[in-house]
Amino acid sequence: MPQIHFFQVDGTTKTVDAPIGLSVMEIGVKNTMDKIDGACGGSLACATCHVYVHPDWWDKVMPDEGDITDEEEDMLDLAFNLTKKSRLSCQIIMREELDGLVLAIPGSKPDWL
Repeated sequence: MPQIHFFQVDGTTKTVDAPIGLSVMEIGVKNTMDKIDGACGGSLACATCHVYVHPDWWDKVMPDEGDITDEEEDMLDLAFNLTKKSRLSCQIIMREELDGLVLAIPGSKPDWL
């Protein structure tokens, strides 16, 4: 099964199984990941699933259209600690090619951010 590596606020990395077809937000909530709340259930009505994407993975998590939607950009504008590598995890759908995906929780301080 594919896996995702989440860099945590406390400096640790939590690796979780990531079923194909689920959103990264659903995977984070299922694994009680700190600061991934998914308050809106993935309907693009909040920013409580905000994550940072490792630069090596950025292009791979982008939609087929090549850019995030205006709706996601609008919600990201509400997120705290926004970076150029911020995404809403509800908009990243797990697939085989994302096995090993590296993300960071806002408030964490990975050396690649």
